[in-house]
Order: sequence, then structure tokens, then C-alpha cells
Amino acid sequence: MQPDARWSSRLLKRLLVLLFLAAMPLHASAQDYPNKPMRMIVAYPPGGASDVVARLIGQHMGETFRQPVVIENRAGANGIIALQFVAQSAPDGYTLLMGNVGPNAINPSIYNKVPYDAIKDFVPVSLTHLVPLMLVVNSSLGVNSVAELIAKAKAAPGVLTYGTGGTGTAGHMAMELFMPIAGIRMERISYKGDGLALNDMLGGQITAMFTTVVSGESHVQSGKLKALAVTTTKRLARKPDLPTIAELGMPGFEVVTWGGVMVPANTPRPIVAKLNAEINRILKLPEFRERLARVGAETTGGTPEEFQAYLAAEIEKWARVAKAANIKVE
Repeated sequence: MQPDARWSSRLLKRLLVLLFLAAMPLHASAQDYPNKPMRMIVAYPPGGASDVVARLIGQHMGETFRQPVVIENRAGANGIIALQFVAQSAPDGYTLLMGNVGPNAINPSIYNKVPYDAIKDFVPVSLTHLVPLMLVVNSSLGVNSVAELIAKAKAAPGVLTYGTGGTGTAGHMAMELFMPIAGIRMERISYKGDGLALNDMLGGQITAMFTTVVSGESHVQSGKLKALAVTTTKRLARKPDLPTIAELGMPGFEVVTWGGVMVPANTPRPIVAKLNAEINRILKLPEFRERLARVGAETTGGTPEEFQAYLAAEIEKWARVAKAANIKVE
């Protein structure tokens, strides 16, 4: 064998050994994972849909993996605090994020700068749940359909009002998507939370709002509020008589608050796959689905690639809405 050939052969063997050694930690980390406690970061206070879903998933995951999953609520700044923390965490599968439409898909368009990249800093694992919204008005308004609300708003431009739980919330963005399509304009009154907006709805201080089904349902049942439509593409099984906005002349209209598990960028693919398989198993459990239904959420699931595509579409949609309505948080 010529010297050059022997040198090339030795170099090739060394490269193969290096590649083998480089692959060993990745394989081992996935095979042995998890071997210590995990934590799931939630961007909101305890009690909401995201928190409930995170705790349920954490409980079942802990039983399967035989490692505790600690839920940490890092609320504040429209989710920025939580997402920045996860983005800066080690990509080892031990810090998970319960992502949400607001911080993950809306914030990048309404803030001049956020301390994370919504696409590059996270790896989607699985979409977990959707929380439908419904359009409600005060019953004293005498409006019984979306068509009647639109007609009333057109007859008195700028007179009707709508409430939101803050700038860039799902309810705010839903109305900003709805009004241009409907050809109307209502004046926004912003509150520090949907609960305060609903209180003024009940008192007749504001005309309309988009709220979650679970938050508004009791007031609809009492007769104080009138539900006009839901924001999903299909009617809800629990409210089959309530039409979708999409079927009322606005094809494709869909607004939901959603949640899904994510991990920091560069988390090894085998760990992502292991988490995805376990989360999708949990989402199919009858008791899990029933528990989510009680907080107004619907289970989803799917692959990391499907979640990635859904996230990209949501970011693009809300960027268009934010630009058209000039929505910015100073």
C-alpha cells in the first residue's frame, strides 16, 4: 500500500471512531432519559387551561418515566418571562415549556423586540389542546345573531364597544380579525384580564367581546349574555346549536387559544421523539380528555412537524392582523 493510501486509511478510521464517539452520548441520553426530575414551565398563574393541562401531563408523565415532573408557574410580561427562561435553559430534555398562542405566536408581532426567537429558540414536541372562543354580547342589546351585530355596528359606526383582557390577547386579536372582514369598527376598551372585561359586559358597559367558552358559558346559561358564534372551524360537540363564524360568511375564520409542549432548541431528536410518544399517549386517555373538557379545552396531539407547521402558520396569521390593525405594545 502506498504511503498516501495508508495515511488516508488511518484518517478514515479515526474519523469513523470520532463519529461513533460523538453519537454515543446522543444515543445514551435518549436511552437513559429521563434519569432525574423534570420541570415544565407555564407562562400563566395556576388555574388556567395551560396550567391544568401541564399538571395533568406532568402527573401521567411522572408515572411513566418514574421521575417527578415539577410545574413552575413563571407568569408575567405576556409570557415573555417564561419563554426567555426556557430559551436559555439547557437543551437536555429536563426543562419543558407549555407553549401558548400569546407568547409563542402573537408576541413576536406586537412587541418591537422580545428576548427570544419564537421559531429558532424552541423545538415543538406536540400540540396538546385548543380552547375555543365565542362571540358574546349583553342580552339587553337585543342582538341575537352575528348578522344583527354587524348591522347594528354599521348603523352606528364607532358607537358600539368591545372588551379585551389586554393588548395582544386572543380575544383582542380575534376581534381585530373579525371587524375588517365584517366591514365594521367598534371601539376597544382594554382591561387587565378577561374577568374584568366580562364583569363590565354583565354590567352593560361594553357591547361585545370574544371570550373562552368556559369563561362565558355560565353567563350565557343565566341569560345575562347572548352567545352568537364560536371561533372554531367546526361546531362544538358540547354546543351544537351555536354556529361558527366561518359558516356565517367568513370562510376559514378560526381563532383559538392553544397550548403545546416545547423544549429548548438543540434538544436531541431522540428525546423529542420520546416525549412526543408519551404526550400523545396521555392525550388519548379518556380521563384526560374528560378533564380538559371540563375547563373548556379540546385535546389535539400530533407530530413535532405538524406542531411546527401550525406554529409557523399562527405566527404568520397574527403578524398580518397586528400589522393591519397597527397593534403594538410599548
